[in-house]
Amino acid sequence: MTALTHEGPETMPEIRTEPESASENGSDLDEVLWQAWKAMELPEGYRAEIIEGAIEVSPTGRLTHAQIANRVRRALDKFLDGGEYACHRDANVIHKRKVWIPDAVVGPEDLEPYADEDGLGVKAKAVHLVVEVVSPGKRNQDRDRVRKRREYARAGIPVYVIIDDYDAQGTVTVLTEPRPDKADWVGVHRVPYGTEVIIPEGPAKGFAITEGITGPARA
Repeated sequence: MTALTHEGPETMPEIRTEPESASENGSDLDEVLWQAWKAMELPEGYRAEIIEGAIEVSPTGRLTHAQIANRVRRALDKFLDGGEYACHRDANVIHKRKVWIPDAVVGPEDLEPYADEDGLGVKAKAVHLVVEVVSPGKRNQDRDRVRKRREYARAGIPVYVIIDDYDAQGTVTVLTEPRPDKADWVGVHRVPYGTEVIIPEGPAKGFAITEGITGPARA
C-alpha cells in the first residue's frame, strides 16, 4: 500500500458487469473487466481489484490496519530471510482475469519468472500464502471474510490468513487445504488475539502469529 487514508469513504462504488442473457459467456465478461481494470487511473492511496465479477475500488487502510500489516510483513521477511522465498507487498495476484492485492504475499523471492502474460502481477499458482488485515465497515469485512475467502480457495492458494480486529475482540483465522471446486477450505483454525497460531505448511511453516503482530484483544 502506498499511503494512509484517514479521510473519505471506506470504499468507492464498484464496477460490475452483468450478463444480458443466460447464454452470454462468462469468460467474455472477465475479459471486459480485465481490460477496464488495466485502463483505470486511480488517485494516490486507492487500489482496484477484480473480485467475483466486479471491480472493487477501495482506499488504503487506516493507521491500525497499516501497523498490523507492516508488523506481519516485517516478521515474515525476517522468518524467510536467506531462503528462496520472501514476503511481498502491493503485489497483484492474478488468476483467470481476477486480480487481488493482499496485504502480504509469500512467494518466490524473484517473482519475475511467475509474472502473468501482461507483466502486471504474479500468477496465483506461484503464491504460497496470503494475508489480509480486515478494515472497518461491513463491505470491507465481507470482502476479506467472504468474497476473498472464496476467491483464494478457487485459485488454490495453499494458506489464507485473516487478521480481524472486528471479529469479537480480535481473531486470527488460518485457512488451509483449499477446495477450488467448492470455493472453500477444509482446514479452518480460528483463535482470539493473544493466542499464538502457527502456519502449518509451505515456506512459512512454523511462523507464529502472536500478540506482538496483532496487538492485544480489542475492547
